[in-house]
Amino acid sequence: MQYLLLIYRSEAELGKMDAAARKQMMADYGAFTQSIVQSGNFKSGDGLQPSTTATTVRVRDGKTLTTDGPFAETREQLGGYYLVEAKDLDAAIAIAARIPGARAGSIEVRPIMIYD
Repeated sequence: MQYLLLIYRSEAELGKMDAAARKQMMADYGAFTQSIVQSGNFKSGDGLQPSTTATTVRVRDGKTLTTDGPFAETREQLGGYYLVEAKDLDAAIAIAARIPGARAGSIEVRPIMIYD
C-alpha cells in the first residue's frame, strides 16, 4: 500500500538555523532518502519552496479566486513529502518516524486512495 508522508516544520525556526545545522539536516535527509530507496519503500519525494511562494486557488460561484500564500496560518508549514510503499500503517509510521523532520516538526501519514 502507498502512503504519503507530509513533512511539517516551522519555517521561522528553520530560518534561524546556522549554516552548520542546515548542512547537517541536509546530510540527514540524504541518508534517510538513500535508505528508503535501497529498501524499496521510496516512490517519490521532494522538498517545497517556502509557503510565502504559495498561491491558494478557490472557485466560488464559477469564479476563480487566488490568494498569495498558504491556505491557513499555522505554526508549522508543509515543507516536503515522501510517497512510500509500506505493507501497512505500522510500517509507514515506522518510516515516518525516521524522517529527520520528525525531530523538530511533525509527519502526517496518509494512505493513498485506491480506485477500483
